[in-house]
Amino acid sequence: MTHSKHTTVNVNLGDRSYEIVIASGALTSIADDVASWGDRLGGWPNTGRKAAIVTDTNVRPHAEAVQHSLATDGWTTELIVIAAGEQSKSLSVMSEMYDRLVDLHADRRTLVVAVGGGVVGDAAGFLAATYARGVPFVQVPTSLLADVDSSVGGKTGINHPRAKNLIGAFHQPIGVFIDTDVLGTLPDREYRSGLAEVVKYGVILDAEFFAYLEEHVDGLNQRDPEVLRHAIARSCQLKADVVEQDEYERTGLRAVLNYGHTFAHAYEALAGYGELLHGEAVAIGMVDASRLAERRGLIDATITDRQVRLLGAVGLPTARPATASWSADDIIGRMRLDKKTLGGKLRFILPTKLGHVELFDDVPEDDVRVLL
Repeated sequence: MTHSKHTTVNVNLGDRSYEIVIASGALTSIADDVASWGDRLGGWPNTGRKAAIVTDTNVRPHAEAVQHSLATDGWTTELIVIAAGEQSKSLSVMSEMYDRLVDLHADRRTLVVAVGGGVVGDAAGFLAATYARGVPFVQVPTSLLADVDSSVGGKTGINHPRAKNLIGAFHQPIGVFIDTDVLGTLPDREYRSGLAEVVKYGVILDAEFFAYLEEHVDGLNQRDPEVLRHAIARSCQLKADVVEQDEYERTGLRAVLNYGHTFAHAYEALAGYGELLHGEAVAIGMVDASRLAERRGLIDATITDRQVRLLGAVGLPTARPATASWSADDIIGRMRLDKKTLGGKLRFILPTKLGHVELFDDVPEDDVRVLL
């Protein structure tokens, strides 16, 4: 679809291909895009088109804008509002959502639309993957983190009481609709948290993009729509390139997206989930991973320094909180629990130059310990 000031990124996965539309101030016209995405499925039914819109208490107004657009276009809509926060990614909440779809007489042509951040996207995506063995769904991410991370790639899931995202499925959306205007309502800390993943793409895959971010710090800090559209589109394109080559995380290629995450997941867990936002933990983790790469002789200090400067300039932490009393043993112990650990060996994604990272599964624990 054409919007004024919009960019489209294509995710090429054969018959599961879809497009990501990045626009500004276009949420009220989403029905046009949904109509065109339906054409690739053989078209929507002429009568009785149904959509279940899943959102949370924080972003309900955005979901209502989507609902209004679809209803105006002739859809029967159901708004499902879940509590904001990670606790909604549970089997009990999922069960309630299945009940709502049954009441709607949903079938395999019923559309699920996720309007929200990562939690809503993961939960609604899992709902779409599992109801009637899979129904079409659309992602409308409302946080910067979801824009550039969880909305692309088809990972869906809910939590088990003993582990995050343990129950899930790969289920690609039929389209992703990103409106930069909705980022205007995002709290400052959440917005900055998302920027960590944007910076990550530059480090792991695109030195030129990293330089663009360095040159546009003011635009990033002011949430300038044009800078945001470019930053989000490039991040989505880079993630799409990886997902196209390793959709189901079998070859290890998709592991490059976990740069900084081995440290970050340990810090998030030790701080108590929610104390450190994901992006804040990733920012600290990227700096630690870069220093580990220096220690291993893979890069020189200038590459770490550039990351520290850029992350600091967009208001992200680059060192563990001064109040944190975690020992190296605590941190390494947590890393061993990470689902990316294989056979007890610590695995790290480390840069070998700006714009390129590799997987190292032979890093001696002592190197990590000295760094910590």
